[in-house]
Amino acid sequence: MSTRIVIDHAAARAARHPEKAHRPDNPVARKPVWIRVKAPSHPVYHETHALMREQRLNTVCEEAGCPNIGECWSQRHATMMIMGDTCTRACGFCNVRTGRPDPLDGGEPARVADAVARLGLAHVVVTSVDRDDLDDGGAAHFAATIRAIRAAAPATTVEVLTPDFLRKTGALEVVVEARPDVFNHNLETVPRLYPAVRPGARYYQSLRLLDSVKRLDPTIFTKSGLMVGLGEQRPEILQVMDDLRVADVDFLTIGQYLQPSVKHVAVAEFVTPESFAEYSALARARGFLLVSASPLTRSSYHADADFAALKAARLGS
Repeated sequence: MSTRIVIDHAAARAARHPEKAHRPDNPVARKPVWIRVKAPSHPVYHETHALMREQRLNTVCEEAGCPNIGECWSQRHATMMIMGDTCTRACGFCNVRTGRPDPLDGGEPARVADAVARLGLAHVVVTSVDRDDLDDGGAAHFAATIRAIRAAAPATTVEVLTPDFLRKTGALEVVVEARPDVFNHNLETVPRLYPAVRPGARYYQSLRLLDSVKRLDPTIFTKSGLMVGLGEQRPEILQVMDDLRVADVDFLTIGQYLQPSVKHVAVAEFVTPESFAEYSALARARGFLLVSASPLTRSSYHADADFAALKAARLGS
């Protein structure tokens, strides 16, 4: 006698995103051929997956449903997501679980560092959920993770992708003092779309954060990312590029927004590869040291090769 398992997908979405449960559905559009990817099958992918479970670690690759997970994990490149799997924000684009997070796990920095050493990473990206419930927004936990990686894998360069630390006085200084090699904070979209896409954030706070990193330590590379296909206009994207250059940001990533579920913000447009190439050229003309712009570009996609290119670009500038 067989047992049939029925999965209630609507209930699963509501449990993961309770704040979105009563929103009207936005049908998920079929993806064009240029952003379809194969299901992961490489044996190293499964080894990476097993290590993440063994160390009880979260990754943004899984939690955000990144389309590049098969490619990256097959090369042992995993982006660590610290401070739990539950975010205190409710961004309209994001697939990470929202709600009340658990207390911080004091053993997590050491487990992250051990995983980095065992994966043999030349470069690692560490990101997090937003933790507005913490007095410092999790800044000390970021710093502890950076220090643990330095101790366990001294040759590994460290990139952090942090929250905005909104109303968390002194938090940024704590992370910068730990001296990551790259400090990334994504603007995500143009200011006009913040109320729908990034309602808990403030555009100019994010700009100030990036500008402040360079003022505190000019040797740290700064980086930011945008999604397109949310209904933004070309002049708005160009203005964001200009704002980032005023903040002396070194590296810009631009990728296609992909709608995680019917309860998330709808895709307004699938931007063509030709348009991404145009955005890349316009960004380079504005003086960014490095630009990555393609439908599948994500903040940590090819981050190891990009870091090498960043260093070379600085030396050659």
